[in-house]
Amino acid sequence: MSTNRTVLSKGIKYLVFALPLLFIGPSVIYNAFINKQNVWHYLVLAVGIFLSGLAVYFMYKGLQTIMKALFND
Repeated sequence: MSTNRTVLSKGIKYLVFALPLLFIGPSVIYNAFINKQNVWHYLVLAVGIFLSGLAVYFMYKGLQTIMKALFND
């Protein structure tokens, strides 16, 4: 059972994209809750939630792709 290296590298790239989003998303959400007096509060909160969701998606897609590379669907 050999590993498909091209698919494995694609999965690692997904995880690399998710890594900064794992820090940026919660930071933006925290900033939105700190600045409640600002009129842009809900927009910043929506952007933070979107970035956090995008991080979860990229992590799921990356782990799924790595599993495909390791176990050869």
